Amino acid sequence: MKNTALTKTHEKLGAKMVPFAGYNMPVSYEGVNAEHETVRKGVGVFDVSHMGEFLISGPNALDLIQKVTSNDASKLTIGRAQYSCLPNETGGIVDDLIVYKIKEEQYLLVVNASNIDKDWAHISKYNVDYNADMRNLSEDYSLLAIQGPKAVEAMQSLTSVDLSRIKFYHFEVADFAGIEYVIISATGYTGSRRF
Repeated sequence: MKNTALTKTHEKLGAKMVPFAGYNMPVSYEGVNAEHETVRKGVGVFDVSHMGEFLISGPNALDLIQKVTSNDASKLTIGRAQYSCLPNETGGIVDDLIVYKIKEEQYLLVVNASNIDKDWAHISKYNVDYNADMRNLSEDYSLLAIQGPKAVEAMQSLTSVDLSRIKFYHFEVADFAGIEYVIISATGYTGSRRF
């Protein structure tokens, strides 16, 4: 079973840990009701570092993404993201994902943890025709979902970017908590928007 960069911290803080998608993940601290109320009225932090991240780059990156996803990624500008899916050859869905346009000819795909290998294989088989540079960064990235009406207040002192200006499905690459080049995105879809 894999661990995230925060597993030892979760354990020290008394989280209830469970296996999920091959990872040792925290499922709760105080209980579902208390945590639900905290996120709806304040702010909650979720370790979602088990999610997959694929970097697709090069002159044919957009063409590959247009081939394998259902949304129109050509509409993306730098700093924008879109929700999409990977359809299969028979009209079904391999997985849902979020596509980020990082810079010209460079996109980040965030996929579900349980489908990392399947999604990578699916995209790779089409890349034979496009020869885009594909890098699976899933083991190298950590990902936190910071959700709730007080998320901006809780996070603002940790970054130089004005978080209140990041619109839904937009992102900034900025400093956060002393770390440079962090993607801060307003792409949460837990029902309590934020980052």
